Amino acid sequence: MKPPSTTLTNPGDPVIIPTISPDCIDWELELGVVIGKRCKVVSQADSLDYVAGYTVVNDISNRKYRPNPQRAERPKDKFFDWLHGKWHDTFCPMGPCVLPADEVDDPQSLKLTLKLNDEIEQDSSTSQMVFPVAAIVSFISQLVTLEPGDVISTGTPSGVGFPKGKFLKPGDMIEAEIGSIGILRNPVEAESAGS
Repeated sequence: MKPPSTTLTNPGDPVIIPTISPDCIDWELELGVVIGKRCKVVSQADSLDYVAGYTVVNDISNRKYRPNPQRAERPKDKFFDWLHGKWHDTFCPMGPCVLPADEVDDPQSLKLTLKLNDEIEQDSSTSQMVFPVAAIVSFISQLVTLEPGDVISTGTPSGVGFPKGKFLKPGDMIEAEIGSIGILRNPVEAESAGS
């Protein structure tokens, strides 16, 4: 979960590298599923009826952020630090549009490509997802009520920077593309004082 008022970032707007932990900022191209009507305890067979459309999400993640670094590590710290690393401002670029669900024949047949500075880093398809969109929507609806406008980010394919030791830095350009949805472009900038 990402706070929408501070993490959601428009196409063309910058991803800001946080001063507090600038060195391990990573990209994650993901299919975004936009909910169109209230959804609670729906079956997998019916769950796509609740989807308004699809968009591109770049789930920016800080791989090494550790709050309170002087504190002795506790058993759950790795889990919570992983979540904290997704909550920095601007860490959820989304767009460039929402493609209506009725224009997507099969959400499990969309090409995924992420380029960093014109170099392909992620090249996959939603056919490779561990769980299909229908299963994800159904599963989440068992836990919480999904409301119109909620966005589910469905997970990323291989090609993120962490295993390669390659991370975002000021001056970079990220281009995340999914099928006919379009290309989500965001420059990368350093956090400025007082921002």
